[in-house]
Amino acid sequence: MSGSAPIVDGVLFDIDGTLIDSNDLHVKAWDRAFREHGHNVSADAILGQIGKGGDKLVPALLPDIDEAEQKKIDDRHGAIFKAEYLNEARPFPRASDLLRRVHADGRKVVLASSAKKAELDHYVKLLGVADVIDAATSIDDVDQSKPAPDIFATALEKANVAADRALVIGDTVWDIEAAKKNGIPTLGLLSGGILGSALRQAGAIVVYADVASVFDDYARLMPRAD
Repeated sequence: MSGSAPIVDGVLFDIDGTLIDSNDLHVKAWDRAFREHGHNVSADAILGQIGKGGDKLVPALLPDIDEAEQKKIDDRHGAIFKAEYLNEARPFPRASDLLRRVHADGRKVVLASSAKKAELDHYVKLLGVADVIDAATSIDDVDQSKPAPDIFATALEKANVAADRALVIGDTVWDIEAAKKNGIPTLGLLSGGILGSALRQAGAIVVYADVASVFDDYARLMPRAD
């Protein structure tokens, strides 16, 4: 992205699997929620849907159940995750450093997650970056989660950043699809457990191992126009 790299005024960060090592924890919580409601869904199948909110994840895996049952499973996942797994989640190395680097460079730092607001708030405290966040959007702010465009569209509006001067950093194909619907390029990360080939096929402009790798390559990745 050097040389002719587009000007980036704001970076939209996904959280789960991108800044926070939580995807496997979500898989465990979803597995329990499904089993409690009498459904056996493989961990691999669940992982393939992580990055979506429950409004999209549950019907993708169990398309034949009604909306009431979908909501019960979604709510149960949320309760299990909060009670059993939320406090196990930890930031990826250099996640906070990358957010602070973006801020120090004069670019807006925007969080855009399919997580619930309470989880997002917890992660901001965990990262210790409340002072550098310009805007944040959760599933509670929109009608539909990723891969619908709502979360990134709302994040852009809150941050007052144009889509053609923004960059998304995420770890799932759902991040990439949602970003593409808004005309935003996406940098893909392997830290969420999704194969690089899948991220590239979905449209990631470049793939990195994790946020630490992005931090190390930051100057080349996003050079200043001046």
